[in-house]
Amino acid sequence: MSPHARQSMSALHTWAGVVLGGVLLLIFWMGTLSVFDREIDRWMMPETRLPPSVATAPLPSFDQTVLPVAQRLAPYGTTWSVVLPSARTPVHTLRHADDAGRALRRHLDPRTGAVLEGAASEGASGFFFPLHFRLHLRAYNLGYWIVGLAGMAVLVLLVSGVLIHRRLLADFFVFRPARALPRATLDIHNLSGVLALPFHFTMALSGLAILFTIYFPSAYQAAYAHAGTQAREAFEREAMGKWSRPPAGRPGTLASVDAMLARAQAAWDGGRPYFVRVRHAGDAASYVEIRRTFAEEVTMNLDILYFDAASGEVLHQHRAQGAVGVQRFLTGLHFIQFEHWSLRWLYFAGGLGGCVMIASGLLFWLEARRRRAGVAQGAGFQLVEALTTASSTGLVAATLAFLLANRLLPAAIDGRATLEMQAFFAAWALMLAHARWRGRHAWREQCATIATLALGAVALNWIGTGAHLGQSLAAASQAVAGVDTLLLATALAASWAAHRLGRRAQRRTAPTTRGEETA
Repeated sequence: MSPHARQSMSALHTWAGVVLGGVLLLIFWMGTLSVFDREIDRWMMPETRLPPSVATAPLPSFDQTVLPVAQRLAPYGTTWSVVLPSARTPVHTLRHADDAGRALRRHLDPRTGAVLEGAASEGASGFFFPLHFRLHLRAYNLGYWIVGLAGMAVLVLLVSGVLIHRRLLADFFVFRPARALPRATLDIHNLSGVLALPFHFTMALSGLAILFTIYFPSAYQAAYAHAGTQAREAFEREAMGKWSRPPAGRPGTLASVDAMLARAQAAWDGGRPYFVRVRHAGDAASYVEIRRTFAEEVTMNLDILYFDAASGEVLHQHRAQGAVGVQRFLTGLHFIQFEHWSLRWLYFAGGLGGCVMIASGLLFWLEARRRRAGVAQGAGFQLVEALTTASSTGLVAATLAFLLANRLLPAAIDGRATLEMQAFFAAWALMLAHARWRGRHAWREQCATIATLALGAVALNWIGTGAHLGQSLAAASQAVAGVDTLLLATALAASWAAHRLGRRAQRRTAPTTRGEETA
């Protein structure tokens, strides 16, 4: 590559990272937490911490436990659905609408069908996970488009980063933490980027493939051009398995769901159902949708059976094929919903490595320009520094504030889930304001804040539920014990970072102090 081309590529790499670094950190961080979103749910919803044997034991009759509750809670003619228990989520998850049309979620004890009151939080699966891929911005699919732009930026940054580093392999084996901050952060940036390069590339590419109907609608529009304005509906019906029929407008009955589940499992050669949905509940044209689990394979399959609610006869069967099958494989590779704990921890490590790669790149940019005369005083520099601080340490502090709000808010308070999310964004805004006010001192102060919040979350979980780390380990509650362990590790790492930053600040001010004493 010519010097001019390398210089242009370097400028692209630098400014794409600086402009989108904060968004990328948010996406990577929330994606990393989402690897263990259901385990965090167990920590945040103590009512759902059922014994591990509940998920592995044969389930009681769906007709006798879940069905009476769903028929009592869901109004006539509406839709209700149930996600069946699994090793990671040992409860039935019932979703339905109330008389006012508001969507509700309830957890049921698989042994009795009893509603587990108090689990009103959205948890990590309801907050962190959607924040990862749509930023909770639904209007005009704005969140999807921002995340898509960030995904494309990751691909550009990875490719350009490889091209501009002439000594990439040699630098991979070099790490000099004792050197000046710009050199040390560049070493960390190179190491974290190269070490997990295939993972980062796969995650970015598969993330774009998952939402291809939004980013590349021409893909299905060309294939279903014969359907005209109904191209989207034809694609979703034939490729994605969406089948429906209108309500009849007169009362109907519901046959045994247990029998439908057994028939579905037989049709899938023993594949376990995991999802049941009843549409037009109580109507004569009501039908039941049952989906096969993907906990045992990488691909998030689209094996679906539709049954007539009254007779229990199969109305429609679907299985993804061709290009959609490839897309579903990439979806499963990205979301890792299959049960493989070793790989799940590698995903978590890879996600953290991505956060380190982005944050260290931004730090290198800041420190390199801080040493240039006049740059550190510029408003643009100060804005990037504040955004970088808030997007790294500030984001971690806001996440911990979300967990603290979950433990502090009364279980019966109205709008508890909304208040938890508001606590996250309020804490994040506070960290941004603090970073803008304190400049480079904010790094150490926010690290100390992280340590305090993490220890507070562990303590409040113990006080509120009686489940300290030793008790969780003794009860084989791996999810709760794992979250507490990571919180303690976060507190330890943040305390160490605050100490190191404090010592660095003392060394930085020492020459000035000696000069003043001599004078």
